[in-house]
Amino acid sequence: MIHQGGCHCGAIRLTYSSAISGADHTMRACQCSFCRKHASIAVSDPKGLVEITLVDPKKASHYRFGMATADYLVCRDCGVYVAAVMTEGEKSWSVAIVNALDDRAAFTGPVGPVDFSLDEKDGRLERRRARWTPTVFAGR
Repeated sequence: MIHQGGCHCGAIRLTYSSAISGADHTMRACQCSFCRKHASIAVSDPKGLVEITLVDPKKASHYRFGMATADYLVCRDCGVYVAAVMTEGEKSWSVAIVNALDDRAAFTGPVGPVDFSLDEKDGRLERRRARWTPTVFAGR
């Protein structure tokens, strides 16, 4: 299954590929203040792939907070939160934000609230490596 999406103005594009159908994904509603303010629902597949294209890199905000272990990719112009990306060396992993996908209505699986506020940094990084989707940036 290939799911296209991105921000509203087109400055950031996203392709989320997964063998899991939208209906069969278990989605997460992170309870951190950033995700709650964006009403975000995240999806990932460690066997899938996310490709992010920064059509206009100047419009891509790489926001960090808390432990600063991931970039929260938000368009500076239209304000859409597209993905959270963790990068270590040459490797990246991400969660795609369902509301940024063009076929978001296909994601009908269960949504579970998650709270990672008690994570230790090493545990958080390990969990993301295991559960988030391998990610590439087009043009890099």
